Amino acid sequence: MNTATIKLEERDGIAVVTVNRPEKLNALNGTVIAELHETFSALKSKPEIRSVVLTGAGDKAFIAGADIAELAACDPAAARENARRGQALTLAIEHLGKPVIAAVNGYALGGGCELALACSMRLASENAKLGQPEVKLGIICGYGGSQRLPRLVGRGRALEMLLSGEPIDAAEALRIGLVNRVVKREALLGEAEALARKFLAVGPVAVNYTLEAVDRGLDLPLEKALEWEAELFSRCFATSDMKEGTRAFLEKRAPKFTGR
Repeated sequence: MNTATIKLEERDGIAVVTVNRPEKLNALNGTVIAELHETFSALKSKPEIRSVVLTGAGDKAFIAGADIAELAACDPAAARENARRGQALTLAIEHLGKPVIAAVNGYALGGGCELALACSMRLASENAKLGQPEVKLGIICGYGGSQRLPRLVGRGRALEMLLSGEPIDAAEALRIGLVNRVVKREALLGEAEALARKFLAVGPVAVNYTLEAVDRGLDLPLEKALEWEAELFSRCFATSDMKEGTRAFLEKRAPKFTGR
C-alpha cells in the first residue's frame, strides 16, 4: 500500500514504512500525517506483520519537522485540530501492539522527533540530529514531545532541549538515552531490520502484552502497574503460545509460535 508520500515494503513479517518526500526533507504536512495514520492503521490489522521500521527517504532527514507554511496559516482552532491529528498519529504508532523501530537517518526535528519518540525504540545514524525547535517559532510541541521526551530522558534533560530549541547530535542522544544505539549511516536500515527480526523469533502475544505492560504501567502508580502486569501475565497462560513456548523449552527445540 503505497501512497503519494508514503512507501511501504512488507517482507518476512517486517514492514518498512518510509516517508517519501526527500526534496522537502520528509517534512510533515496534513497529507503525510493522514497517509501515515492510514498506513499504521492498516498494519495494526495485519497479523503477518510483527515488527515495523519507520524511516525517511534519502540520507539527509528522517523527518525534518512540520510544514512551517502550513503552521503559519493556522488560527487557534486550526492549530488545536492540527495538534490533535498529530497526536492521534503518534498514539497509533505507540499503541500499534507491535514493536516500531525508528531508523533516524539525519534530521529528526519538531514533529519528526515526536514521531521517533512515539516509536518503541530508536536507532540513529552517525549524522543524525534530534531536537524540538518549536520555541524558536514562538510555539511549543504539539504532537506529544513535551510529554514523551521527559518520560524518556528525564525532566531536566528534556527541558534543556525543549526550552533552548537546540538539536543534539547522535552521540549526545545516545548518552542521554534518547536513542538505543548509533550506527554507520550506510548500515542503519540493515541494523534496524536485524533488530526487528529478533522480535519475530519470540511469542507474538507476549510481545503485545509486554508493550501493553510497559506503556500503560508508566502512567500508573507502581502498585497499580504491578496489578496490570499480573493480569497480563495470567492472560498468557490461556494462550497456545505459552503452551508451545514452555513445551519447546522442555523438549530442547525452537518454538513454533502462532500468535494465539
